Amino acid sequence: MTTPSLRRKNNKRSTNSNPNNSQKNQMAPYASSFYSKFRMSPFLISAVLFMSVLILLSISLNMRSALGSNPNVSGIYSVDVVNQYPHDPSAFTQGLLYAGNDTLFESTGLNGHSSVRRVALATGKVEAIHSMHKSYFGEGLTLFGERLFQVAWLTKTGFIYDRNNLSNIKTFINPMEDGWGLTTDGKILFGSDGTSTLYQIHPHTLKVVEKHTVKYKGNEVHNLNELEYVNGEVWANVWQTACIARISGKDGVVLGWIYLPQLRERLIATGNENVDVLNGIAWDPKQNRIFVTGKLWPKLYEIKVNAMKKPFSGDIESLCMPAPVHF
Repeated sequence: MTTPSLRRKNNKRSTNSNPNNSQKNQMAPYASSFYSKFRMSPFLISAVLFMSVLILLSISLNMRSALGSNPNVSGIYSVDVVNQYPHDPSAFTQGLLYAGNDTLFESTGLNGHSSVRRVALATGKVEAIHSMHKSYFGEGLTLFGERLFQVAWLTKTGFIYDRNNLSNIKTFINPMEDGWGLTTDGKILFGSDGTSTLYQIHPHTLKVVEKHTVKYKGNEVHNLNELEYVNGEVWANVWQTACIARISGKDGVVLGWIYLPQLRERLIATGNENVDVLNGIAWDPKQNRIFVTGKLWPKLYEIKVNAMKKPFSGDIESLCMPAPVHF
């Protein structure tokens, strides 16, 4: 928005034939214009100040609108379910990602039941599957280019697959202490090993190039599990909790928490007593959709993350930051 120009036009034309008078008359408009502008300057200043206040007020209102009527100073978020889809209730989900065209890739665990699969979002149908050897317990999965990268639990072995047919292209040595989660920002791989460490791994050399200790308010966040890169952040399931940590990939600082116990509670309440913990996050960057599921869950949910409207009444650290587990 711009302020209107305040200009005075002088259209007087001299009719005096005396040259001297003519010169004086020609100078008069300029003098009149000068003094007029001088007199108008307080109005110009007032107009500029008024417009500045309006701009600042507009920015403030826009910020409040983006944050909601109650800005989330606590950094704790809840969710609303936007859609729900069928999910294989026998899938012990360890890795999940969205690959476009309403297609998911999923890694499942448990020795003798581990797999990498391509799944139709709308129906939950497994369209293609690669069954792993019974000695491997499948874990985190991510897609880099045309290749799927997967790690396995309690082993230093990782696997690379062709995304088109799920054929195993090659194996690699997992550079982390263990294999739990994987994701990518399209440039590097992020990995977790069940500790508080967030790894950055070169996708070609598969060597660790950087790592950070994940902390919330100065305290380590242990048991980092499945990972997903979401709009500049690394989101992590924390094992054995109903929490997702929103982590800065730059320094490992926890930026906020998504607390969503109601999803598993609803499943149990409707007779699904065998469901295990929340695990599995997928992001559709084009439509900005977030999907979550869990181990042995019959449902996969599209969720909307919201700032909590009321102050969080629980202790987020006791709910989302359990003691480290060692295997």
